Amino acid sequence: MNPERSGLAPGLYLVSTPIGNARDITLRALDTLRDADVLAAEDTRSLKRLMEIHGIPLGERPCLAYHDHNGGKMRPRLLAMLAEGKSLAYASEAGTPMISDPGFDLARAARAEGIAVTAAPGAAAVITALTVAGLPTDRFLFAGFLPNAKGARRNALAALKQEKATLAFYESPKRLGAMLADAALALGGSRPAAVCRELTKKFEEVREGTLDELAEAYAETPPKGEIVVLIGKGDSEKISDSVLEEDLKAVLGEMSVRDAADHVAQKYGIARRPVYQLALTLSKDAE
Repeated sequence: MNPERSGLAPGLYLVSTPIGNARDITLRALDTLRDADVLAAEDTRSLKRLMEIHGIPLGERPCLAYHDHNGGKMRPRLLAMLAEGKSLAYASEAGTPMISDPGFDLARAARAEGIAVTAAPGAAAVITALTVAGLPTDRFLFAGFLPNAKGARRNALAALKQEKATLAFYESPKRLGAMLADAALALGGSRPAAVCRELTKKFEEVREGTLDELAEAYAETPPKGEIVVLIGKGDSEKISDSVLEEDLKAVLGEMSVRDAADHVAQKYGIARRPVYQLALTLSKDAE
């Protein structure tokens, strides 16, 4: 260990970095980047630039790239350094490691080897968006990036329809219009939503509206920058018995009572038991 640096205990340190404004970094994160024996980053250029801004010399220390494309090869090398008793600081490209970030596999492997894993917490785009968008924050569900394919994306959104929580997604600018249109179709076009763009940066913008309004706004003009989409809580919908009966009768001839109940309950995002009881009654009546 370099005697010019203070003694940082051996282990893996997950360092949160700013999502835009370079001053949004904690003193502890700066200390960790200054004192670690080894540095690793999703983007080493971004990390070196951040350290340069804050006057932290890299010196002779290794600064290694660790990302989705080289994780299989680089992970054993980093784990070997940790096993030697070195302190290793891993920094995401922007925001908090482990949140839509390749640091997950590294941290999990380190824990499996009995290596201490510590976080130097800080900025996260999803938390920043929830802070400024004005949608309820008492309960939220972070769903990361949705699938690229339209059908898979719509299915993933439909599965979240009954969640009594604000939904949070990361999205690319090019896909934003299509994602909002699919969300309006799957969740209901009148649901409140917000598109949070370039958070903490010069051109930060939070645009609010219904899913229909936002889908129309971004249909022809994709925005620039990093995007977080927030969608307001779903409202409980009372599904009438007549609707349930109609759907159950349509599938009972093709499915068992159990499978029919599962199918209809999943379709409406409601509890299975009362649907099963209704299916059982309909099945007996038909005999």
